[in-house]
Amino acid sequence: MNRIIFLNLLIFNCLLVPNTAFAAYVDTLEIFSDVMRKNIKCLVIAPENYRPTGDPYPVLYLLHGYSGNFAGWLTDAPQLRQHADEYQMLIVCPDGGYDSWYLDSPVDSTVRYDTYISQEVVGFVDYYYNTRRERSGRAIAGLSMGGHGAITLAIKHIDTFGAAGSMAGGLDLRPFKRNDWDLKGVLGSPQSEWENWESASAVNFVPGLIGRNLSLIIDCGLNDFFLEANREMHRRLLQANIPHEYTERPGEHNGAYWGNAVDFQVLFFHKFFEGK
Repeated sequence: MNRIIFLNLLIFNCLLVPNTAFAAYVDTLEIFSDVMRKNIKCLVIAPENYRPTGDPYPVLYLLHGYSGNFAGWLTDAPQLRQHADEYQMLIVCPDGGYDSWYLDSPVDSTVRYDTYISQEVVGFVDYYYNTRRERSGRAIAGLSMGGHGAITLAIKHIDTFGAAGSMAGGLDLRPFKRNDWDLKGVLGSPQSEWENWESASAVNFVPGLIGRNLSLIIDCGLNDFFLEANREMHRRLLQANIPHEYTERPGEHNGAYWGNAVDFQVLFFHKFFEGK
């Protein structure tokens, strides 16, 4: 069967069957990536009363962390179903690979998750769903590796996303030259490819926001190993006079933290979508 027809039928059938516990619909899809030549799974949470015509829906893209996958957000924050219903938004959870850091890797041509998320996933969702297709109707956020991805993708593609958020995000990659996150695999050796580490770190994207409008929300737990990276991002945003919301609250780098933090961020994005 033609892939496009198959996906149309898949979406249609999923939307007919409600999840009675949470009201909202959950679609599990495969989106083909032209740049990586493979099918990649994606979760779409839609309100119970979703309609393919009429007023379009704003979209929040939620990115998972290192070693996670597209289904992780719904495990850590099952209340996302309720949020989609209450705030009348689509919540899209794409798969970003095990350790891509949502980059188009300068050293591994098979890793192209920047292009995949910002162009292919957004294009797919806009084609198959009834979405608001201007930046004021799109937001992107994520946890840990996904927080880094959300902030950098939003700044790189500021014509696509109007708001961005990070929860426990790894917003400065440079202090973590020795770790188990395979940063070498996507950025190269820090000894010979240090410029890649500099240019990829979210804290170094702040100058790209000067004179531009991006609604930002950033939070991190007080016992999180990424706390200082988040504080550095906050300091740089303040120095550049970039409006943003920044919060530190009790918590560690775990699902309990971002499973709670996401509630505040979804409300922030709802207000953004409403123009408040």
